[in-house]
Amino acid sequence: MERKPDDSVLEAKLNDAVRLAESGGRPRFIGFLDERQAVFTQKQMQNICFKNYMLWGGHGDSERVVFGAFPDFLVPDAAAFPVTAITAAFRRCDSLSHRDFLGALLANGIQRETLGDILVEEGRCVLFARSEISDFILSQTEKIGRVGVTLSTGASQPLPAGGAFEDFSTVVVSARLDCIVASAGGTSREKSSELIRAGLVMLNHEVNTSVSAPVAEGNKLSIRGKGRFVLDRLGPMTKKGRLSIAGRKYI
Repeated sequence: MERKPDDSVLEAKLNDAVRLAESGGRPRFIGFLDERQAVFTQKQMQNICFKNYMLWGGHGDSERVVFGAFPDFLVPDAAAFPVTAITAAFRRCDSLSHRDFLGALLANGIQRETLGDILVEEGRCVLFARSEISDFILSQTEKIGRVGVTLSTGASQPLPAGGAFEDFSTVVVSARLDCIVASAGGTSREKSSELIRAGLVMLNHEVNTSVSAPVAEGNKLSIRGKGRFVLDRLGPMTKKGRLSIAGRKYI
């Protein structure tokens, strides 16, 4: 996994959390982490042979998660995490997006690392935040942009679906990374190879510079300047021997 400058800081925080959990007798938490940081965290836990941890973001499909290191006499438990769900209600006729909520919260001085997933649907948004800032969010957020919102703690099920997707389907020569990137990103295979070698493509949240890397069903792609994609189906083969694929693009 290609390291970024901030990875050394995160690594130090993770190691400290593990040490303090083992010596202090209580759980220690870091985050919210994005998907790439979560993958880095899992690899770091493997490197130091620490297994008594959990990643949790407030719901089962969380993209942004908090890392929790637990002492050996405690079983990792989601209920112990300092994560609070907050529901914002607004008129269904008002159109608000993930970007609207995130921008308004950041404008109020809230740090991105204290915010988890922001799931939006018509008339409702459920966001997850570190518990220590939940009261601030509840007391200081009356409008998102020009739209009035009413905030409350907790969230009813089912949660909003969150990110919107645009379906795509096509055929490729093979399930190599360069072929999939060219198809999903709407570019030539030569250009996709350049993007991959330049480190501008992430496969399952890790930079992958191998044009021939295999791509499987369920894999996630991030292509700089082109967007994020999920590959849902590989196959069947067409009569001309090409591979049909289907997936979704985040919009």
